[in-house]
Amino acid sequence: MKDHNNITASQLLGRLNWRYATKQFDPNQKISANDWTALEDALLLTPSSGGLQPWKFIVVTDPLVRAKLLPASYGQSQITDASHLVVLAAKKNFNEADVDAFIDHAARTRGTSVESLAPFRAMLVGGIVQSMDEQARDAWARNQAYIALGNLLTSAALIGIDACPMEGFDHAQYDQILGLTAQGYATAVIAALGYRSAADKYAAAPKVRFPREKVFAHV
Repeated sequence: MKDHNNITASQLLGRLNWRYATKQFDPNQKISANDWTALEDALLLTPSSGGLQPWKFIVVTDPLVRAKLLPASYGQSQITDASHLVVLAAKKNFNEADVDAFIDHAARTRGTSVESLAPFRAMLVGGIVQSMDEQARDAWARNQAYIALGNLLTSAALIGIDACPMEGFDHAQYDQILGLTAQGYATAVIAALGYRSAADKYAAAPKVRFPREKVFAHV
């Protein structure tokens, strides 16, 4: 049944054509508390493999911390000029205890027993923990963080907030500055969010995308 609250296809494509990887943010424009809460809620709603959510999202607004991260980001101005900076970190060495923590939470959330979820637990442990070595599990967790990044970028665009996904930074320095290693996480990717500067020439640049026939195959 059609949900009449849905946005239209043209509205969706309009927002996606509006967004771009913002190179210059207006440091004087800040995201409202209500809009930021919505973006955090959107991140919470991100799907993940098995629903396991092997991530942590660090929202960096402290100017002093931003200043420390700037040289670790090769001096890119988005780090200090954007309203908010999100560090998407992935769980290191995801293991059976992590699966059990998720299963316990799922049972409480859905009002069922842990025992009833035993087949689901066995599938998660067998498919992720036992079938992969630590390196593969770390890569799997990083992949999940990128799903969250995509959700964040689209959600921001839908409510008129600019964003820039960023991979150009020193991961080890980020982990050290934010104390992530001790928490069992590692930085996967970051995103700066806020509002574009009027001086950002890239805002009006045509999007460079391969033609549909080169990208899609229908079988």
